[in-house]
Amino acid sequence: MTKKTLGIGMVGARYGARMHHANYMGLSPGLVEIRGICALTEESAKSFAQDIGVSFVTTELDELLAREDVDIIDICTPTASHHEIAIKAAKAGKHIIMEKPLTGYFGEPGDTEPIGRHVARSKMRAGASKNAEAVREAVRANKVLFCYAENWVYAPPIVKMRNLIAAAKGSVLELRAEENHSGSNSVFSKEWKYMGGGALLRMGAHAVGACLYLKQWEGQQRRGKSILPVSVMADTADLIHTDASERAQKVNAHQWISSDPVDVEDWANLVIRFDDGSRATVLVSDVGLGGLNTRVTAYMTDGVIKANMTANDVIETYAIDPRTFESENFTEKLETKAGWNRPSCDEDWFRGFSLEIEDFIHSIHDNREPRSGIDLAVDVVNVIYAAYQSAEEGKVIQL
Repeated sequence: MTKKTLGIGMVGARYGARMHHANYMGLSPGLVEIRGICALTEESAKSFAQDIGVSFVTTELDELLAREDVDIIDICTPTASHHEIAIKAAKAGKHIIMEKPLTGYFGEPGDTEPIGRHVARSKMRAGASKNAEAVREAVRANKVLFCYAENWVYAPPIVKMRNLIAAAKGSVLELRAEENHSGSNSVFSKEWKYMGGGALLRMGAHAVGACLYLKQWEGQQRRGKSILPVSVMADTADLIHTDASERAQKVNAHQWISSDPVDVEDWANLVIRFDDGSRATVLVSDVGLGGLNTRVTAYMTDGVIKANMTANDVIETYAIDPRTFESENFTEKLETKAGWNRPSCDEDWFRGFSLEIEDFIHSIHDNREPRSGIDLAVDVVNVIYAAYQSAEEGKVIQL
């Protein structure tokens, strides 16, 4: 039987939206159609719409939600707007695809700005949890599907790690996950009020999400129920505004790192304790040169599994002049194409972007929960904001 073509309304018109669109175009013909673009400015919406051949553009979300031919709202906006858009979409009966993270704390009347320097993390944690639960409640009450765009869950190395954990008889005693690069491309990433945090939320959502997912998977395989996080201990820092960084600036040895936060962290380290006694260690950094680095290692009682989602050596290049391969994509956040490099053959596939979109669309067609859904999205917010509170108060936070 031929499946209905699902109509998609894109909210957001920049990097994330364009990446999602590129992966929609890789699906089988007739599965989806982009039927509208909503963006903060008409100029941005029209530019994106013209590039992808969409006629309907608006700056008013309600106009997009009112369209009967739109089945899915794809949210690719700064994090501060995520929960409000998602709740409105759910109430309008639209399924939701949302870029990570789900939500956070972005300030409220009476908060002193910049909020990242003045608002207690305990207050932020309560506010972020309230926002996350409001989205989950709206999704469930209106019986729509929520697809959480956590690409690490879909990345082939993590999928293989999951299958290897299931194949082994032993237990995962520790997961170590990391992501680092030399700074975000987004101007919004510098301020807490737009992003809900710094590297820990923006990047750590990937690593935390993967660890939570893998332990849940292990629990289902071993004991028929998920292994859940029970406490968090963390440290965070703004390393680019330190004496060490200032020394480098004086000798002009700092220009390759773009991180320049106003009131957010650009480095974080946290330890998650699970209810089976195992641990996950997460390290994220916005001050790491060498291009994007994303890895997860599982230390088991009967083996070790290492998953590397970026720097693989299936193809290698060497160039004296960085312009030699200028027009070809290598990998995200790479500072130079000079010297030896290892470009990704298909970054969208290898890092899980195309595979998550495929699962989302088929889950909506088949009316089933996606692999990465609302519960994982909420859990990630709760763990990360507990980590923020831990870093501020210097103690273990119970979940």
